Amino acid sequence: MKFQFSKFLLAICVILAFSAAGVGIALRNIWFILVAFLIGFALMGFGISLKKKESK
Repeated sequence: MKFQFSKFLLAICVILAFSAAGVGIALRNIWFILVAFLIGFALMGFGISLKKKESK
């Protein structure tokens, strides 16, 4: 199995987005939390769509 650097980078970005949401919770900044969650879910959805396209 080949290492896929682009998917690894995408996974790291998803983890960073949800970690940023945790920072927003610590700072009690609702806008930061919402933006971080939206970015995290958007990136995760993009990754899932890539996987579905690849499996076809």
